[in-house]
Amino acid sequence: MKRRDKLLILTGSLGDGHNKAAQAILEAARFHKPDVDVKVIDFLEWTHPYLHSVGKYCYMKWVQSLPSVYGYLYRKTRDDNTLSHMLKRMKSFSTDRMLELLNEEEPTEVVCTLPGAAAAMSYLKCNGLTTVPTVTVMTDYTDHSYWVHPGTDRYLVGAEHVKQALLRYRIPENRIVVTGIPIRMPFTQAYDRTMLRDKHGLHRNMPTVLVMGGGHGLIGKQFKSVLQSDDLAVPVQFVFVCGRNEKLKQQLEEELGGKKTRHRVKVTGFVDHVHELMALSDLIVTKPGGLTISEALALELPMMLYKPIPGQEQDNAAYLVGLGAAIEVKNAVELKNQLQGIIANKSLLLILKKNAKLNQQNQDALHMLKAIFEAHHHFIPTPEGIMLSYANG
Repeated sequence: MKRRDKLLILTGSLGDGHNKAAQAILEAARFHKPDVDVKVIDFLEWTHPYLHSVGKYCYMKWVQSLPSVYGYLYRKTRDDNTLSHMLKRMKSFSTDRMLELLNEEEPTEVVCTLPGAAAAMSYLKCNGLTTVPTVTVMTDYTDHSYWVHPGTDRYLVGAEHVKQALLRYRIPENRIVVTGIPIRMPFTQAYDRTMLRDKHGLHRNMPTVLVMGGGHGLIGKQFKSVLQSDDLAVPVQFVFVCGRNEKLKQQLEEELGGKKTRHRVKVTGFVDHVHELMALSDLIVTKPGGLTISEALALELPMMLYKPIPGQEQDNAAYLVGLGAAIEVKNAVELKNQLQGIIANKSLLLILKKNAKLNQQNQDALHMLKAIFEAHHHFIPTPEGIMLSYANG
């Protein structure tokens, strides 16, 4: 009897984007491919069961505290060069743990939404330890050498310009598919805005601004001067999603809850109904993470991108601004000025909304799943073939 196909999705908690992409693929596979077994594993937790929490904390602190250093290293290693090759050859995982995982799960295909997981699978394949077809799902609208590995059989990317960039790494064109960045099904549906505003206790007709800083809630405190200002032409209701940052949530509730202001404020922590909050809003102010902006594009929500971190966030912001679906602001003063202008200019909001609709990526989950499962049938390389690719690339 032929055994069922099994999809193993490797992700990691460096920001929420990698996990959200993995969950979107899991959800789509269960809906469209119920005959396929699917499992999601946190690659970082599996390979470093005792250190992954410390590593994640240090990474987030590094990005937040020294963004210019992060951006410098990001730029220096974007292309294939001596430094990027050196860093990619530094094995940061346990081979035994990876082999244990593959032997335990026996996947017929592996999907990686984290660069480190793609690197680990490539290492195993280049050393003849597995031949499991491997697909990499890139979670930003940009390219970088840390996503590119010789053992990867197919790359799924968010936009055509990313595909063109990967071609410059000498990756065969038939191994790159433009699928859009995977988002969960609730973000692809239509909603009744009035009903959602009633459901969440919000005014039906007030301009509504959703403020998000990703799952870690990084930007809410920048709004204090905006909320205490009378510069906005009309009263606005703000919805703050602080993610897992309980300290920020408590701080905002204490500082804003008891103060009189012409604006309305709603503060939440981590929620599982972000799609509803996006659908009821007129504008989102957010960090330009790949998954968040893909969700906003799908719901035709105009975006104001706040202070993107040098690296993939800057690339994402440049892409969206180029589409005409977003405005970028670099500091708190610019934030207040731009917010004042956009709230008073409904025609600008409509233009941003129209451009978001025009530039939506293909959100059909079946398209992505087809690209994933095609790798199983068309790209089953021998270890010798992988080694040849590794030597040439």
